[in-house]
Order: sequence, then C-alpha cells, then structure tokens
Amino acid sequence: MTYITRREMLGRLGALLGTLMGSASVPALPAAARARAQAAAAESFISLTPAEAETVRAVVSRLIPTDENGPGALEARADRYIDRGLAGALKASRAVYSTGLADLSARAQALKGGSFSRLPPSDQDAVLTSVQQTVFFNLIRAHTIQGMFGDPFYGGNANFVGWTLLGYPGPRTTVSADLQRMDRKPEPSNKSAYDYGMFSKGEV
Repeated sequence: MTYITRREMLGRLGALLGTLMGSASVPALPAAARARAQAAAAESFISLTPAEAETVRAVVSRLIPTDENGPGALEARADRYIDRGLAGALKASRAVYSTGLADLSARAQALKGGSFSRLPPSDQDAVLTSVQQTVFFNLIRAHTIQGMFGDPFYGGNANFVGWTLLGYPGPRTTVSADLQRMDRKPEPSNKSAYDYGMFSKGEV
C-alpha cells in the first residue's frame, strides 16, 4: 500500500475539483459536496495503516481518557497529530511506531486473546503496562501529550480542549491590565499562536 503526503492528497483533490468545475460537460460541485470532499481528505490517515491507526486511537484514548474532568486525547485528535507528525516532523520515529504497534498487537493477542483496540479498557491497560518500559511506549505517551496540549496548528488539541482542560487561555501578543487581574479568570482567545502575524507558519 502506497501512502501520500497531506500536501499531495490535497493537491490531487484540488486538481480533481478544478477539473470537475472547469468542465463544460460536468456540472460544478455544490458547496456542500466540496465541503464533504475536503472534510474527507482532512480525516484521512496519511502515514499510519488502517490497522495501525485503529490501535493508535485505542492507545491514546487510554493514556488520556475522557472522564468527569472533560474530553480526552481522542477528542483532541491526538491520533491525527501523531499520524501527520509521522509523515513530517516526527518521521524519524516511524520505524519505532511500526515495530511498537506490531509488538503491542502481538501482546494483546497473547495476553488477552484479542485485538488491542477491541479489548475492554482494563485489559488494554494491562497490555500497556506490559510495555511501559519500552521506547515505543514512552514515545507514544510523549506524542499523545503533545497532541492533547500543543498548539492546534499542528493537528491536535482540537477545539482547544486541552487548553480548556488546563485553564490556559491561549497565547497573547500583548497583556492588558484586565489580563493581569488576579480576581478574574482571563477569557480564552481561542487562537493558535500562528493566528498572529508575528509567527510564521512552517511545514506541519
């Protein structure tokens, strides 16, 4: 199976939409259809295989689970952060993920008799405990934390759920007198650092 980068995927999607919209014999796609096509491209995994993606989703949901305190890593889209990172800034870790996920799947089968993603939470935790001293476990834990609490520009912390959980109001380029008051919680900016012109956008 051949995987393409997000840039290539979006480029192909754009070319396809352009061809359809520019053809005299094919009617232009409605706005809703274009939005669905773009959303589908954004949801696609570009580095992980379907089986790996399913396991990663299960792992991050156990490392930072949804509970009474609020949404967890899955809602923050830490799995998408990891997937896109492995095709870009985190690509040096791709081999560790391949080996680690295969080992995790084998352990789940040997210890609990099933696929990791389909085990009950208590059994998933037991399997994760068996690998907690490995390089892979420490790597995916670190990346899950990054995907939960990092800047949304990089693909995680969707809808600022991580920052909301911490009570972090977001980056500020200036600090007003109101923001320095100790008797009032600052309003969240709901902005990425890269929404400010002073920060340049690099490759994701």
